[in-house]
Amino acid sequence: MSKNIILTNQEIEHKIKRIAYQIYETFVDEEEVVIAGIASNGYVFAEKIASALSKISTLKVSLCEVSIDKQNPKSNIQTSLTTEEYANKGLVLVDDVLNSGTTLIYAVRHFLDVPLKKFKTAVLVDRNHKKYPVKADFKGISLSTSLLEHVQVVFDENGDDYAFLS
Repeated sequence: MSKNIILTNQEIEHKIKRIAYQIYETFVDEEEVVIAGIASNGYVFAEKIASALSKISTLKVSLCEVSIDKQNPKSNIQTSLTTEEYANKGLVLVDDVLNSGTTLIYAVRHFLDVPLKKFKTAVLVDRNHKKYPVKADFKGISLSTSLLEHVQVVFDENGDDYAFLS
């Protein structure tokens, strides 16, 4: 299979900055915002957004890792913060790629049990293949792909991040 690069490292950096500014504009009246990343790549993306947000705003930014079994999304969802730590705050749920929406919708459902001031979602790549009525409030790019194609985001520890279509 060939790799078609859809986002270079520089483009991902631009998307992160733009999403950070959009989050700041949305939560400008808040003192604190929780950036909750879905485990593995979603959390890495959340860390990058939180870092960019901290540089451009006075918001207190808290990171939360959301662990969900993607093969069995109905199973219990674990978060690195307690519900008390994100209750009555603004929260942004972050993932790297929005495919069918299954992971995001079940993660959203988890957070609906907690009173939040404001709740938004962010993804780097929105594939437009949703089977659930879930949308990304903040997105890097929207990409219409075939169901046979696969989008992969690589967050390299050396900082050479990229996304590709295979």
